[in-house]
Amino acid sequence: MKHPVSSIEIFASFLRLGLTAFGGPAMVAYIRELCVKKKAWVSPENFQEGIALVQTVPGATAMQAAAYAGLRAGGSPGALAAYTGFALPTFIFMLLLSAAYKMGQDVPAIISLFNGLQVIVIALVANAATSFSKKTIKSWHDILLTLAGALYIIFSGSPVTVIICSVAIGPLLYRRTGKAADNDRKQVEKTAEYKKNQQKFQQQTFRFGLGLTIIMAILLILLIFFMPKQFTLACLMLKIDIFAFGGGYASLPLMLHEIVEARHLLDEKTLLDGIALGQVTPGPIVITATFVGYLLYGISGAIIATIAIFTPSFLVILLVTPWFDKIKTNTSFQHAMRAVVCSFVGLLIAVTIRFSLAIEWQWLSAIICLAAFIALYRKVDILWVVLGGGLLSTILL
Repeated sequence: MKHPVSSIEIFASFLRLGLTAFGGPAMVAYIRELCVKKKAWVSPENFQEGIALVQTVPGATAMQAAAYAGLRAGGSPGALAAYTGFALPTFIFMLLLSAAYKMGQDVPAIISLFNGLQVIVIALVANAATSFSKKTIKSWHDILLTLAGALYIIFSGSPVTVIICSVAIGPLLYRRTGKAADNDRKQVEKTAEYKKNQQKFQQQTFRFGLGLTIIMAILLILLIFFMPKQFTLACLMLKIDIFAFGGGYASLPLMLHEIVEARHLLDEKTLLDGIALGQVTPGPIVITATFVGYLLYGISGAIIATIAIFTPSFLVILLVTPWFDKIKTNTSFQHAMRAVVCSFVGLLIAVTIRFSLAIEWQWLSAIICLAAFIALYRKVDILWVVLGGGLLSTILL
C-alpha cells in the first residue's frame, strides 16, 4: 500500500465532489476519475475490486464507492472522511428543502410543484425497474423471483421477508438450473509482499469498523433513555439500510413499507414529496431519510435519521472488505445475490404500482410522467428531468 493520504485532503476532495453529486450510481465514474486518474490515490485494479464489493453489499452505490476509495487512499480514517465529505452537501441541502417544504405546504404554487414532482418520482422508479430488469432478468427463474417479489409487496408484504427468502432460495434455484452468477471469477496472483500488506490493511480496517460499531451501539443506548422516539426512528432507518441490497433505489420499497404501511408515520403522498426532494439535491436517494426525520422530530430527527440510514452500509464496507476476496467467488454467495437483485426488480415494480395508485391522475400529469420516463430511458440527466418537470407542473397543474 502507498503512504496513506491525509484525511483532511480526502474530506475536502469528496466535499467538493459531493456538491455536484447528481445522478446516483452515475457518480461512480466521477469518483474513479478523482481517485484513480486525477489523484492516483487508488490503483485501477483496487477500484474495480471495490465496485464488485459495493454492488454486492447493501447501501447506496455511489456512497459505498466513495467509502471504498477513501479506504484504499487513506485507510479507515480516509474512508470516514470520504463518506462524510461526500454526504454532507446533500444533507445540508435536504435539511433546508425539508424546512421550506414544511412551511410552504399550503401555498398553491408549492402544491402544483409537488403534484408534478410526484408523477416524476413514479417515472424515476419505473425507469429504475426497467434498467435493472434489462441487466438482471435473463431466464424464467429470474422472472419467477421478480414476479413473486412484486406480488408479495403489492399485497402489503414486507420487503425484508422477500430479501431473506431470496437469499435462502437463490443458491438452491440456480444450482439446480446450473445458472451461474455474472460476477467475475478470475483470480489474480498475489506476491508475498502484497499479501502481507493486505493482511495488515484488513486487520486495521476490521478493528476500526468494530470500534465504530461499538460507538454506534452506545449512542443507541443513550437514545433509549434520553430520546426514545428518535431511538425508534434510528432503528427504523438502520433496518432500511441493512436490507437495501441493489443500491439506493432498494431503500424505496423498504421506506414505503416501514414508514407508510407498518407504522403510518407519513402518508404515501408525503413520502413521494420527500423522494422528489431527494432527486433535486445532489447525492443518493436515501437522503429522503433526512426529510422523514425532519418532518417527524425536527432537526434532531433529521440528524439522527441521516446518520442511521448511512451507518450500516458504511460499517459493512469496513467489516466485509477483509473477507471479500474469499467470498466473492463462492458459488452459493453469487447465486444468493443474484436472487436478491431479481427480487429487488420486483420490489421496484410493486413500488411503481403502489405510488401510482396513491395520487390523483389528470391527463396533464400523465403526459408529464410519460415524458419524464422517456427522457430518463434515453439517458437525459436526472436533474434536468426533475427541474423541467417541476417547472411544467407549476405552470400547468
